[in-house]
Amino acid sequence: MEPNRHTVLCVDDEPNILNALKRLLRKEPYSLITCGSGEEGLQVLAQQKVQVVISDQRMPIMSGTQFLSRVKEAYPQIMRIILTGYTDVDSITQSINEGHIYKFFLKPWNDQHLTLEIRQALEQYDLIEENRRLYDMTVKQNEELRIINENLEAIVAERTQTLEMQNRALQLSHAMLEDLPVPIVGVSAELMIVFTNRAANEHFSQEGIFECGNTVLDYFEGLNEDQLALMMTARQINHASGRGKKSGTMYDLMFVPLTGHFHGKGTIMTVAPCAT
Repeated sequence: MEPNRHTVLCVDDEPNILNALKRLLRKEPYSLITCGSGEEGLQVLAQQKVQVVISDQRMPIMSGTQFLSRVKEAYPQIMRIILTGYTDVDSITQSINEGHIYKFFLKPWNDQHLTLEIRQALEQYDLIEENRRLYDMTVKQNEELRIINENLEAIVAERTQTLEMQNRALQLSHAMLEDLPVPIVGVSAELMIVFTNRAANEHFSQEGIFECGNTVLDYFEGLNEDQLALMMTARQINHASGRGKKSGTMYDLMFVPLTGHFHGKGTIMTVAPCAT
């Protein structure tokens, strides 16, 4: 125990008892306060933090068990020790059973035993307080964790809703491309066909529909691979056009490169028969 980190209160109506306790405990590593009655002891406790109270049993107006009962009610964390004579053992036993008293000593007491018991009472007090502190900290951390989990659930729900909206928008965009009356082919940066809409499949059904995984060069003659790749990825080009022959028919091809995060990763190609 650290010096003077604890305070012990001794209550007895006999000055010689208090003086004896002062002599016995003067070298102990805690502060010692004495008073002559239970009422005075309650006044001290209202103003001073105390870890252990030692009280005589036979005192006028308020007995030791009555005093310690009130101490327990107002300051349940304080360790309570009573000094008593042989004739008071029955009443002391009842008070112990009711939890008002931590330990009792018969008069005359053994100095070594009393000193040791006070030290153990202070250690017990510290242990209980540490357990209470850890419990309070656990409750606080659990509450913080609950709030974090609630916030996390809200964030997850919000992001899930956002993803669902984005997914619906993606599905809607895909449906729009699918239903456009103009043949559209999605082409990756590697010139690989990754998407064809219904109009493209229907228009070329007689000539062999586009198959995803093949390249544009597999279907149209007259396209230059290097120029096509440049047209698809160049930032300064909003769109580019070219011509390609498929099954003997010449087609006008328009390439619209993807923008934003997908710039350089692909293009949308529209296909239309040449007017002339």
